[in-house]
Amino acid sequence: METAPRRVMLLTTPTSYRTAAFLHAAQRLGIETLVIEDTPSPLRELLPLRFTADFRDTAGATEQIAEIARQYGVRAVIPVDDSGTVLAALIAQRLGLPSNDPDAALAARDKWIMRQRLAAAGVPAPRAQAFPALADTASLARSMSYPCVVKPTRLSGSRGVIRADDPLSFVRAVDRIRSILASDGIDLRTAQLLAEPFVPGFEVAVEGLLTDGEFQLLALFDKPDPLDGPFFEETIYVTPSRLPPTVQDEIVAVTAKAARALGLRTGPVHAELRVNEAGPWVIELAGRSIGGLCSRILEFGTGLSLEELILAHAVGEQLAGLERRPDAVGVMMIPIPRAGILKDVEGIEEASSVPGITGIEITVKRNHRIVPLPEGASYLGFIFARGNDPTEVETALRLAHARLRIRLAPELPVLGVFTT
Repeated sequence: METAPRRVMLLTTPTSYRTAAFLHAAQRLGIETLVIEDTPSPLRELLPLRFTADFRDTAGATEQIAEIARQYGVRAVIPVDDSGTVLAALIAQRLGLPSNDPDAALAARDKWIMRQRLAAAGVPAPRAQAFPALADTASLARSMSYPCVVKPTRLSGSRGVIRADDPLSFVRAVDRIRSILASDGIDLRTAQLLAEPFVPGFEVAVEGLLTDGEFQLLALFDKPDPLDGPFFEETIYVTPSRLPPTVQDEIVAVTAKAARALGLRTGPVHAELRVNEAGPWVIELAGRSIGGLCSRILEFGTGLSLEELILAHAVGEQLAGLERRPDAVGVMMIPIPRAGILKDVEGIEEASSVPGITGIEITVKRNHRIVPLPEGASYLGFIFARGNDPTEVETALRLAHARLRIRLAPELPVLGVFTT
């Protein structure tokens, strides 16, 4: 019997930070990649098989991509980012490939469905209230308890997530989220928003892998910067965690329970939780791996990257040595100070000389517009560090960031077009 080729399909977008890492990982493992995205990519030398599709046309894209997958033969359909998780599950189901159930993938993508499933399973998480995006916010604001967090149901990376401390800030938050959704071409007449209690506490991130529903911890990150709002821009991730071992065990157990509650059974999981005197609370759980370039700091077993681990798992290969290297590592997602045109980032050489810093990558091109949260959808760049313990790594990241000087030019006003 002929063995199926070691070929996978990647669903991605042209702005994804993650595509190159998966492609390089596939090259190292000798796995062929079939890439589906919605516009041409600059990574053509790494994309021998590339196609495009409209991910928002779920039914049409499922038919189109499933036919491509049949033609070339793939062992797995892997979403690189949130945008492809549900579509990947639908395509894999159509082809009879191992995957999460599409309903489970949707529950991990849609925050309202997620909240309902977590509540039904008794998973500690904030109890959300859903309402139409065009609802009468003045009336809603009077009925809310404060502080609360208002968020769209489908955006990722903390986009559109805003804390409201009173009725006036609630109304302003909803107005701002409406503008963000409209700028993304989302029909406000059908969109929903959520409002849920603000959960105080120390935030952590969990990276894991599911195999037949069994959860395997890959990394537990501390987020040492307070994330209290009004926006929730992530900055520093450091692992191993400095929380007590018993608390870490509780975090892992709650994450595994949340994955089961959503119905996820296979592939990577990335979760965000808050920890306070009542224990861990699930804020988000996604059926994909960590975002940005953050995975660059992770190394497993005899040197596997996170992407290599995910790819090998997807094609059904036996994995051994999933333990992370024992040293401390960290990454800083460089904050965007304000909106403007990026002219330069100075001090990179000085920042790179800080002991423990292993790399600095500015991902925004010069003379390009940058926008902070809650509207922004990208980072300025990343600082990477390695050391003997988490405190040493965190200190190195902060020292390096302090040596960077970000030069911005103000955005020019949009001028009218004059004709004669």
